Amino acid sequence: MQAVVLAAGKGTRLEPLTEDTPKALVEVDGTPLVEDVFDNLIEIGATELIVVVGHLKEQIIERYDDEYRGVPITYAHQREQAGLAHAILQAEPHIDDDFMLMLGDNIFRGNLGDVVNRQQEDRADAAFLVEEVPWEEASRYGVLDTNEYGEVVEVMEKPDDPPSNLVMTGFYTFTPAIFHACHLVQPSDRGEYELPDAIDLLIQSGRTIDAIRMDGWRVDVGYPEDRDRAEELVQEAQAPEVTE
Repeated sequence: MQAVVLAAGKGTRLEPLTEDTPKALVEVDGTPLVEDVFDNLIEIGATELIVVVGHLKEQIIERYDDEYRGVPITYAHQREQAGLAHAILQAEPHIDDDFMLMLGDNIFRGNLGDVVNRQQEDRADAAFLVEEVPWEEASRYGVLDTNEYGEVVEVMEKPDDPPSNLVMTGFYTFTPAIFHACHLVQPSDRGEYELPDAIDLLIQSGRTIDAIRMDGWRVDVGYPEDRDRAEELVQEAQAPEVTE
């Protein structure tokens, strides 16, 4: 399965780490964020990496060129930061079939393969890795609501009054139908083309979207303190277990 990586962001909230470095190359325990993403995707079967680049893209292209660990890389260029739905559309010309999507600023250690397996069952049009967060934090994320079968019935971007504390994590699988939905999305109040709006259009058109609960952890590296927390978790995961 092809994999799309969104790595075009400026990372303003990560300054000073991003003053002269693209967000995707900020390091966690010595490994750039986007490289950790590549490793995760390759481990679950990515056959090609389509990397959407923008801010300081030359540094990313120069570092990885046209392949990583033997897996080919294709670059798609987002010339303006206009939201995730807009970023995904930059990859459309390169996608042949169902694909994985991962945000390039997330560190994952979890059951990503379960999402891919669900997509390959051909029952769902999309599948998301989701997690529960404290209710008071839910409004910071893309929040979703599910029915009794675990199917997503509603998605909202950073709602003031979230209907649940179940949030999207930044790893998805889609059919190419998501591109048509992204084309139909109108700019939000923030002036961006939001991915949850595209997902909501899929739901309204009768598509089946499954939510897979995360078994593990992830860190959305948005601020320097997130980078520090991710580094601690990565080091803990690598530390040998002490047996008595």
